[in-house]
Amino acid sequence: MITVVAVVGVAVLAGLAVFQLALVAGAPLGRFAWGGRHEVLPTGLRVGSVVSVLLYAAIALVLLEAADASELLPAGFVSVAAWVLTGYFALGVVLNAASRSRPERLVMTPVALLLTAVCLVLALG
Repeated sequence: MITVVAVVGVAVLAGLAVFQLALVAGAPLGRFAWGGRHEVLPTGLRVGSVVSVLLYAAIALVLLEAADASELLPAGFVSVAAWVLTGYFALGVVLNAASRSRPERLVMTPVALLLTAVCLVLALG
């Protein structure tokens, strides 16, 4: 069961990575990200999207580690990281819910909530 939860989290992160790469490539989807103020992201936010993709990969590794599907990171680190990520995504729920962009609120708030739940389940082990 816990592996399924981790795989769901990794799949969501993969979807977010594809979305961020589309933003980097100039797709007119900016209303769903970074506050929704730009339809096509300016250079600075595109760099932020690249960084997001790298972070998603690291987070995916932590999720897999927390489900014992991988053994690349120290167990103590993974335990703490799972709780930190739970808080991080919970903060994301609040920030996305407060976005001025209605599309971002409607799409990214539930995504952040799902990732919060995934991380919480994995943190509780």
